Amino acid sequence: MTSPLPVGVFSNTTDLCQAGVPGSQGNTSDAGCTPHAARENHEVLLVMFIAQALLGIGGVPIQPFGISYIDDFASERNSPLYLGILFSVTVIGPGVAFMLGSAMLRFYVDIDKVTGGEVQLTNKDPRWVGAWWLGFLMAASLVALSAVPYFFFPREMPKEVAKGTESDSKKSEDVLSQLRSRSEHVQNLSLTKFIKHFPLVLLRNLRHPVFLLVVLAQVNLSAMVAGLATFMGKFLERQFSLTASLANMIIGAVNIPGAMVGIVVGGAILKRFQMSLRQCSAMCVLGMFLCLLVAFPLLFLGCPTQKVMGVTYSESSEFGHHALECNLQCNCPEKAYNPICGSNAIEYISPCSAGCRGVNIDADNNSVLNYTNCSCISDHGLMGSARPGTCSTGCSRLFLPFVILSCLAGILASTSHTPSFMLILRSIQPEDKSFAVGIQFMLLRVLAWMPGPVLYGSAIDTTCILWEKKCDRKAACRYYDNNLFRQRYLGLQFFFEVGAFLCFVTVYMILRRQEREANSAAGTKADPEKEKLAGNSIKSPESKV
Repeated sequence: MTSPLPVGVFSNTTDLCQAGVPGSQGNTSDAGCTPHAARENHEVLLVMFIAQALLGIGGVPIQPFGISYIDDFASERNSPLYLGILFSVTVIGPGVAFMLGSAMLRFYVDIDKVTGGEVQLTNKDPRWVGAWWLGFLMAASLVALSAVPYFFFPREMPKEVAKGTESDSKKSEDVLSQLRSRSEHVQNLSLTKFIKHFPLVLLRNLRHPVFLLVVLAQVNLSAMVAGLATFMGKFLERQFSLTASLANMIIGAVNIPGAMVGIVVGGAILKRFQMSLRQCSAMCVLGMFLCLLVAFPLLFLGCPTQKVMGVTYSESSEFGHHALECNLQCNCPEKAYNPICGSNAIEYISPCSAGCRGVNIDADNNSVLNYTNCSCISDHGLMGSARPGTCSTGCSRLFLPFVILSCLAGILASTSHTPSFMLILRSIQPEDKSFAVGIQFMLLRVLAWMPGPVLYGSAIDTTCILWEKKCDRKAACRYYDNNLFRQRYLGLQFFFEVGAFLCFVTVYMILRRQEREANSAAGTKADPEKEKLAGNSIKSPESKV
């Protein structure tokens, strides 16, 4: 046994069955429900919103302006490869972030206020809250350092010339000079003229079918990625009984590098085969089709909900952990949450709900070994024992196939990333390039990255079967229906993948129709000089990227 811990620190003794003692609050408290505490929470939330806004503003030089900058001054042959490298390096960031988060979550959230000996929890305990804020401090410092080199980039660079004939070099210089003159014309517009010019450019790009459909496809893919980045860790924790640290490490070490490989492979294929616009769209269709085939089995790879006494399992017709006769004399606190796994392989919400009256503590690291004298747990006719933590879902054999299939699906979907950007850059007018990419990223954030996590969170909340109550409101979900969780979470991802596939199919059909029309009109060629001027503004489906 051990003595109770100071106020505000989790104690494993307060959740024991204490017959004849009025129900205590256990590991819960409503001290944070005061108006002052609520105001402080709102102030912290406002700081987070401001920080996210500044983060979005700071990312503009890389995307979208960086994409246009590379495409303007790189040769048409090398541009897809350079953009593929840019996108893949951009993906490395979230991968490193997940790995960093995995390391930081091993430390307790109040590491600056309490010592390790004062916390009787381990990072495997479901009540454990890791030091999530340490990652923000480290990432912000690295971002500040990496921003310094941007001050030394020139406004313009010499146009890269690929190995070829002098005519190709002269053509590249002509296109660059024409693009420069058009850009200077736009820059010299007054504010009033620019405001009048803005709606025309916006409508011109939004009415372009290829641009709009590719952006919609990317919206679907971004919504899928938003759900993966936000909730995949929670999904792996609940489905396969992983710790938060291990789940983040899997995402950062497997899923993110897989996406990076797919992006680089897509860019390398474009550079190697010099694909036309129609071939780019065909590559996107093929990548998404194979992704759907690989992702579909994931809907059936998962674990059932573990047996939780009074929640998902009951030996009688009544549910509710307060209705058990074996713990009626324990006066268990209503909000207690300290899950234990009984020797009968059934999980209990707290030691008190299992009728446990004793606890064994490891004196070396001050951690709980097991709970004893549990009246609700029968072990060969005697009172059983329990170990701290939740019971395993019992299907760890499915974890490796799930990781492999999800990684393959990510690689196949990512192969369409670079071709889809080339479809946008080559199908619009050169002077609209930066503006169109800006519209693209705006739509991605408004239609995917902002509502995506909310949509996933709402769907996941509908699968909750036991809520924690704080200040008389729902707080965190204690237990999910694992089957519903898997079907709705992965079902949403599959739905967005189907949406992207259909958009790419439509793009392919449009470009194929345009190619046929161009071939049929080849017999009555227009003036060569007119074709040359038209080719500088809009690429035909047969043009190489």
